Amino acid sequence: MGQVKKMSIKEMALDERPREKMILKGAKYLSNPELLAILLRSGNKDMSAIDLANYIINMDKSEGIRSLCNITIEELSKIKGIGNAKACQILASIELGKRIAKSIPRDKFKINSPDDIASVYMEELRYLKKEVFKIVLLNTKNEIISDIEISVGSLNSSIVHPREVFIEAIRRSANKIILMHNHPSGYVEPSKEDKNITKRLVDGGKILGIDIIDHIIIGDGIYFSFKEKALM
Repeated sequence: MGQVKKMSIKEMALDERPREKMILKGAKYLSNPELLAILLRSGNKDMSAIDLANYIINMDKSEGIRSLCNITIEELSKIKGIGNAKACQILASIELGKRIAKSIPRDKFKINSPDDIASVYMEELRYLKKEVFKIVLLNTKNEIISDIEISVGSLNSSIVHPREVFIEAIRRSANKIILMHNHPSGYVEPSKEDKNITKRLVDGGKILGIDIIDHIIIGDGIYFSFKEKALM
């Protein structure tokens, strides 16, 4: 049997071509491969731009689109049809997305629920390869004063020390604190160490008169709230 010929983008119906589809319907209606295909502009002799985009996204099947967050120019440049110029375009777009996510105004943002915290920090933390423990400082109106990175690495009581947590809260005259860290696995079920650290910090806050009002674990598009689950 002969090899099935791949359909090129030019052979597609006009309203199904990624660029035209974006113009007609908007970017949110495009699939991940279609968005990446717009950046690629062309494929190679064996694959259309969409096929090539699919290949790139699924190189690491366990990670999928997440893998693009840590892909390198060298890795992309080895793919047939991707030179340094296209590799740079892809990485530049990814980096812009990361910076936009981090640029969400946080000062004076009012926190009314765990979902509010997750909406602010999800994109910053969900793709990280290491655990990052942060504290979010709030004033009496539950508005964000600041957020501070306390540690990077596997969470344990020697790394996350109450002294480092509360000294920042005292310096900034914070009335309340939200604890937060990510799970690189994408899953959010708290470990025994997560629970121990939370209890230790809650007890320390009571002594100092600073409320720990929640501990949020960020996963891949999901989160876990100790407060919602009545674990504090």
